[in-house]
Amino acid sequence: GFFQSYAVEVDIKDASNATCLYADWMMRFLITYESNNGDYKTTTLNLSSSVTHNGSVCGNDTQAALVAVQFGEGHSWSINITKNNETYQGDFITLTYNTNDTAVFPDAKRKGPVTVLVKDPLHPVQLNTVFVCHNSYSVEAENVTQIFWNVTVQAFVQNGTVSKKESRCPADTPTSAPTVPPATANVTTASTTTLAPTSTAAPKPVENPDTGNYSLKSGNKTCFLATVGLQLNVSQDKPHLININPKTTIADGACGNTTATLKLNDANSTLIGF
Repeated sequence: GFFQSYAVEVDIKDASNATCLYADWMMRFLITYESNNGDYKTTTLNLSSSVTHNGSVCGNDTQAALVAVQFGEGHSWSINITKNNETYQGDFITLTYNTNDTAVFPDAKRKGPVTVLVKDPLHPVQLNTVFVCHNSYSVEAENVTQIFWNVTVQAFVQNGTVSKKESRCPADTPTSAPTVPPATANVTTASTTTLAPTSTAAPKPVENPDTGNYSLKSGNKTCFLATVGLQLNVSQDKPHLININPKTTIADGACGNTTATLKLNDANSTLIGF
């Protein structure tokens, strides 16, 4: 569960000993790795009770702020935060996990540090506003799912005092249920009611995705074959449909004795894993 991880608090001071960056949060990581016998296993990496934050910096108008923490047996995590006019926003999240940590990766085939880089998906936050997210949310990249909760962050703190004005994450924002009478609603009706656009303008039609043939080989033999058309529906402020183009998509991955992983990476840096 979440409570196996420890909370992290980082309070960075500037040259005048005033707080310039404050962060308090909890996180854990679900990591899929290849074992010595070729199987793929998923393990949980939690924060330890001893966490350092060497390398964290305040940032300014020309330099990004950086929250960097180190924990456990050679693991580290960081996020750089950029300032743009009247807002600040997380840029890239970097996780380095060490498969030499036998308590977490007891039978890892690959030994040593592995670094995963992912774009921070959260929206910009107004300056002099603290970002708060009590509910959990996750960020996925390659073979790692990063889970965060109880987050409080403010970069580029003004006058050394963390703001009382909050910007809440979407996970903390309650959503209203569709007003469909349960007695008469079926699956089709409920789906139609939930997904109907609120504006009167007709939505722009999106063409069906092209079908791609993706395969992996183990030696000279095909071990994974997928014939599929893929379309992503990414809902943030509004739904955004993305078709995966087979002509610009690269298939990668590996086949084990009992598990196979197919990774599709298109030209728009969209990564899908099966």
